[in-house]
Amino acid sequence: MSSNKKYWKSVEELENSSIVEALRNNEFVEEIPTEEFLGNADALASSGTSRRDFLKYVGFSTAAVTLAACEGPVHKSIPYVLQPEQIIPGVADYYATTVFDGFDFANLLVKTREGRPIKIENNTIAGANFSANARIHASILGLYDSNRLKGPLKDGKKTSWATVDLEIKSSLADAKAKGGQVVLLTNTLASPSTERLIAEFIAKNPNAKHVVYDAVSSSDALDAFETVYGERVLADYDFSKASLIVSVGADFLGDWQGGGYDAGYAKGRIPQNGKMSRHFQFESNMTLSGAAADKRVPMTTADQKQALVQIYNIIVGASVPVSLDAKFKAEVVKAAQQLKAAGSKGILVSGIEDKNAQLLVLAINQALASEAFSTAGTRQIRKGSNAVVAQLIKDMNAGSVHTLIMSGVNPVYTLADSASFVSGLKKVKKSVAFSLREDETAAISNIAAAAPHYLESWGDVVITKGTYSLTQPTIRPIFDTKQFQDVLLSLNGIPGKFYDYLKANSAAIIAGTTWNKVLHDGVFVIGSTALAGGSFDFAGAANVLSKSKPASGLELVLYTKTGMGDGQHANNPWLQEFPDPITRVSWDNYITVSNADAQKYNLSNRIVANGGLNGSYATITTADGKKIENVPVIVQPGQAVGTVGFAVGYGRKEGLKEEMQVGLNAYALYTNFNSVQSITIAAANGEHEFACVQGQKTLMGRGDIIKETTLDVFNKENAEHWNPQPMVSLDHQEVKATTVDLWESFDRTTGHHFNLSIDLNACTGCGACVIACHAENNVPVVGKAEVRRSRDMHWLRIDRYYSSESTFEGDNERKENIAGLSSSLSTFNEMEKAGDNPQVAFQPVMCQHCNHAPCETVCPVAATSHGREGQNHMAYNRCVGTRYCANNCPYKVRRFNWFLYNKNSEFDYHMNDDLGRMVLNPDVNVRSRGVMEKCSMCIQMTQATKLKAKNEGRPVRDGEFQTACSSACSSGAMIFGDVNDKESKVAKLAADERSYHLLEHVGTKPNVVYHVKVRNT
Repeated sequence: MSSNKKYWKSVEELENSSIVEALRNNEFVEEIPTEEFLGNADALASSGTSRRDFLKYVGFSTAAVTLAACEGPVHKSIPYVLQPEQIIPGVADYYATTVFDGFDFANLLVKTREGRPIKIENNTIAGANFSANARIHASILGLYDSNRLKGPLKDGKKTSWATVDLEIKSSLADAKAKGGQVVLLTNTLASPSTERLIAEFIAKNPNAKHVVYDAVSSSDALDAFETVYGERVLADYDFSKASLIVSVGADFLGDWQGGGYDAGYAKGRIPQNGKMSRHFQFESNMTLSGAAADKRVPMTTADQKQALVQIYNIIVGASVPVSLDAKFKAEVVKAAQQLKAAGSKGILVSGIEDKNAQLLVLAINQALASEAFSTAGTRQIRKGSNAVVAQLIKDMNAGSVHTLIMSGVNPVYTLADSASFVSGLKKVKKSVAFSLREDETAAISNIAAAAPHYLESWGDVVITKGTYSLTQPTIRPIFDTKQFQDVLLSLNGIPGKFYDYLKANSAAIIAGTTWNKVLHDGVFVIGSTALAGGSFDFAGAANVLSKSKPASGLELVLYTKTGMGDGQHANNPWLQEFPDPITRVSWDNYITVSNADAQKYNLSNRIVANGGLNGSYATITTADGKKIENVPVIVQPGQAVGTVGFAVGYGRKEGLKEEMQVGLNAYALYTNFNSVQSITIAAANGEHEFACVQGQKTLMGRGDIIKETTLDVFNKENAEHWNPQPMVSLDHQEVKATTVDLWESFDRTTGHHFNLSIDLNACTGCGACVIACHAENNVPVVGKAEVRRSRDMHWLRIDRYYSSESTFEGDNERKENIAGLSSSLSTFNEMEKAGDNPQVAFQPVMCQHCNHAPCETVCPVAATSHGREGQNHMAYNRCVGTRYCANNCPYKVRRFNWFLYNKNSEFDYHMNDDLGRMVLNPDVNVRSRGVMEKCSMCIQMTQATKLKAKNEGRPVRDGEFQTACSSACSSGAMIFGDVNDKESKVAKLAADERSYHLLEHVGTKPNVVYHVKVRNT
């Protein structure tokens, strides 16, 4: 049967905390200061004002505020890339481009309005294989960041680009005369034109060299691949070709090897013809990949290394000695045997930062002849070398580096041994940092060269071998910035702009097509051949790896959070407020510990009276004596006992608004570029206040929120068994809830009728849809304090549910077998404990656009009403803020504007900033205080689609209708369309036997359709 497990959103909910129960039944978690709104209470009590008069007066004042706010928030104009006569006011233009910032990459379409880039979309043309993640969707806000460098600085003071050019040329000449080193320190560029420019620079300056440095290293995997295949690149993987996936410490649905694997993975996870892929995950931290796995085994990195050797033994028939606990060994052997049986349909990946471990990955996939493992379209990313970077720091401190030119890096912040780099930088005669903002490195460099945003830049990118992508500007530079490449051209004595150099250099690469064609498409597919693997002593690597020793004390595992990544977007309020998919905490980083370790070290979390989550502080001390004090603690179900997780990317101070200076810098513990460190922890005094949304907006405690079943049951039983329809009593007879109707419906078969389908099997919880919704619909940022008060404004949330491995039926049997008082106490105590390794399900929830919407019947001013096309509308000018609709909504998807977030210095984010407001979508109203808002199913997008088809004299094609969330979803979990078009994909999904509605027994008849989650256990 489906939904026979107990689902819980927080440990407190599982334990039936009285606070959780009180919060569930209390619409307002804090007392409402009515005196601020209604004036003198005594005078109000003695007045004869009726409720109707009160609503009338409030309505008038709200309308007056709305009229005053009708003036558009955008006042400044920005230069166009195209001449104004080529732009039709009110009609969006789209430009194809590609982003690669050294960490994230994607093929994009950039939506512009009147010359303003306002939204990131995915480029879906053939060959554009990489979609935008949450960070890339949010990166458009970085274009309008008022903290960007406005022009070049010399010793902290404004200067001109002519002076910068002269200073660098003079320093290069001095270095050549004195025999000093010249170093270009950059992130991985993956740009043929830029790399050619650098080669020409080095040819002109023989004392120069190029050092590649990535904040998050993949050096061991690069070294292993180069050893076997002869090229320093990363293998690529196509998970859609795998029937069995085994991951040992690789969060491939997160940032492992740059990410972008979710689309291929999701294709195999949707049950078709009775089959779906099976996924084993062995890991320390609870990750997106672990959350999606059919079988997840939490274990330390030391145990993961032994597990990898055990898998190697079984796959290739070796007998390398393995030291692995029996409880783990059985699971590892089971996974290895199934992997061997899968053969070419199996794949193994690993994120262990050890060259020997990565060599075994290559050996195993070679032995399997895995179809999902590719040496043809290798990834040209994260090419930095740990050894070369370490040598550079030694050279700097030895005084042998005369001139250091940096671009796309911030080593003062990201290096664990930052002090050594800073001391070496002081010995460099001339240091130049190309940067978007005056960050930690630019602030102490001789010259801070203001770099343009990627949406203002020209460039080319080879993300995977065989594909060539162009980066084009969508707007002229807003500030006095200059590309690193343009400065290199000047230093090389080459006249012209980088655009001309780029176009000329691309001619040989794009032979057979035209520059304009590639610029229009954004990507050109060249094709590549697979590399032939050489011979290597893999058995020797296995023997070395098997001798690995576990960490003394606890094992610290550093990782990158879905929202913040490597930290270069720390000044982005959309990402700061984005709740982490697993912990559901925003505006913070923290250490995650298991429940067992929390009890051992006296660490805890608790939900307080106002619904906020509080947690202990801890002090971390590494084996080499590094210490970070007062680190907040999250007790994380599924965290491997003996391990501690800690996200990098936080703790930045320079070049950021004060509100964005949050968290602690975990890079300080990234010693020797190893994400696994031996530490000790100790409880510290005080209690940290988290902005955690997980305990908020509970769906009234009903039990049919998540429906799930197993593949075996799905194949053997009828849908009535694993997707039962809710039953209600009618005239003392049980009938299906969907057949009982208190409403008088009208005919919806004519015209369009929109539905949104959400497949729980395909949803990975990545959050790209959440940020895309923010950008499209002008959703405000409210800050940590307001999020903590349950006042976040996200129109779309992704609920994360844990499920106990025991079923309700199993719990009942256990209770019935209790004998005596002592047995009763111990048994109930055990049953209330959170699972050490719970299963996880993600569920995107937005306004369900109910055909029988309970919000509509209680609105006293008809501010919310239903349209013939299935959308639940909001007339903001009518709304008087009674919040009856929110109280009557069983899905808790309505948001109330407690404050005016636009042009309000109390909320100093992009909407309080003239430049930041440039990102606002002019097709969507900016809401004011006192107004209720929620998902509109992107009605502005559906209207634009209809108008386009009408102007072209044709019907709308299937797939044209989109919402912000559906177009951002790279895994295919969200499909939007017209169910009245019976041939449309969404109509077929709505009629599928896996489809169901949220809280279907309530009778709201939503237009959002979910699909039963199927686990291949």
